[in-house]
Amino acid sequence: MQALFIGQTYIDVTLLCGDVPRGDDKTVAHDYAVSFGGNAVTAAFACAKLGFVPDLIATVAEDWLGRMFLDMARAYGIKVHPRRVARSSLSFVLPNAGKRAIIRARDDKFLYPFPDLDLAGCRALHLDGHQGDAALHYAKICRARGILTSLDGGGLRGNLDALLGYIDVAIVAERLCEQMNLSPQQMLEYLKGKGCKIGGVTQGAHGLIWYDASGAISRLAALPIPVEKIIDTSGAGDVFHGAYIASYLAEPGKDFAEHFRFARAAAAYKITHLGNEAGLPTLADIAAVRRAFDG
Repeated sequence: MQALFIGQTYIDVTLLCGDVPRGDDKTVAHDYAVSFGGNAVTAAFACAKLGFVPDLIATVAEDWLGRMFLDMARAYGIKVHPRRVARSSLSFVLPNAGKRAIIRARDDKFLYPFPDLDLAGCRALHLDGHQGDAALHYAKICRARGILTSLDGGGLRGNLDALLGYIDVAIVAERLCEQMNLSPQQMLEYLKGKGCKIGGVTQGAHGLIWYDASGAISRLAALPIPVEKIIDTSGAGDVFHGAYIASYLAEPGKDFAEHFRFARAAAAYKITHLGNEAGLPTLADIAAVRRAFDG
């Protein structure tokens, strides 16, 4: 096992359409994509695409969507350790003008306890806060063993405060700041207070505000992708997380500033493609984005 990711599985149906119909209205989408979804799940696929195939504890139902998800994981060589639920979770994603609306149907009522895994060889743990019991269990073990622990704080979830006490790299969304009534700067101080060695807040088109291991705060601007090339921003943050984990696994001695620059290019690639799978970059894709936009 090179890395372990833990999260909630979705099947994402992404529809590119101008208007959302209401009442008895109908519309025809210009394009669509069907893919795996979920924060840590999408990050795991991004990491695998970049050459470091992780293990994944993910919710899986014994239905046709669950079987489809397992087929997707097999195609990438990802070993899924299922956390069984009764029904698969579904997301309808509607990108529009650089934003995206999402309708979700989620089953997070676990039928069984989380699996107990051997972490031999594991060098990184990435969490999205879902499956809070499993997340806290493995975060404690990894912290004790010196394994890098990473969190995608996309929103306020059950045991976030306790979990952060075992996280090395915490990159959260502005949505979490809003939910906790904190400014991005106050969030950084909160993360420092929880003992996170590296912390940051993603701000979409405004990039990332973050602090390094010394506590120094800096801003990493988003790459200047032309507006007309932006198709689907959904999943960009997940790809960002998966890419910096892959960069860390490739060169753990590098400063996180470089891991984040690598991940920034991966996220920039994602937003120019429809759906999560189409938006997963290769190393060559990231290099091309950096040549074009990362001056």
